[in-house]
Amino acid sequence: MTRYFIELAYNGSNYHGWQIQPGVPTIQEELNKTLSILLRQNICVVGAGRTDTQVHASFYVAHFDTEIPILHLEQLVYKLNRLTGKNIAISRIYPVFNEMHARFSAISRTYKYYINKEKDPFSYAFAWNVYPLPDIQLMNKACRILFDYTDFTSFSKLHTDVKTNNCIIMQAYWEDTGKQLIFTIKANRFLRNMVRAIVGTMLEIGQGKITEKELRQIIESKNRCSAGTSVPGHALFLCDIEYPANIDTKPEL
Repeated sequence: MTRYFIELAYNGSNYHGWQIQPGVPTIQEELNKTLSILLRQNICVVGAGRTDTQVHASFYVAHFDTEIPILHLEQLVYKLNRLTGKNIAISRIYPVFNEMHARFSAISRTYKYYINKEKDPFSYAFAWNVYPLPDIQLMNKACRILFDYTDFTSFSKLHTDVKTNNCIIMQAYWEDTGKQLIFTIKANRFLRNMVRAIVGTMLEIGQGKITEKELRQIIESKNRCSAGTSVPGHALFLCDIEYPANIDTKPEL
């Protein structure tokens, strides 16, 4: 068997997330179908992680195994892009060592959440409008609190099948571009719904509804009901996944 990494981006507006679910369209299902057709064998892609309904990925990685090495990878990318339609774009496919895993070999993941400062008919599908606008300085002060903790149960969807709710946050900050407020967060892993719950809680801080002290109490309570409401998924993007160096040292066939 030969293992390949596939790099892609997708507009999640019309999909129920990455992972296959019965009766609804997903990115994983679409890739399984198109790769199986083109390679004439049953292909099952494994993704770097789940994304929720309507969440987007400007950069995503998955892997798949084939019984026969692929001779013309650029042609496969071209054909995939013709079959997958306008909402999924494949940028690269390359062979990796068989021990490499799209999910478990990842060192970090980075998400961005976009908030429009005023109504914009050209970005409403990919950003959220909030009123009143939050105080970005208060939210950035609150971001620093996240680095003091590793257990983020309070921001996790209930009844998930994970062994631990511990995550190491490496970056968390807000920036004002003039037209938008953008939240960036990087961690070794994320819990289901974690970023959307953190953003919802940060907005409550920025609007003066809760304090930094209360944020600490929320995290330490390990109770999802204590945190803010999850923000909508359509403004959330997975934008980077980091792997160890030299994972693609196999010579391209």
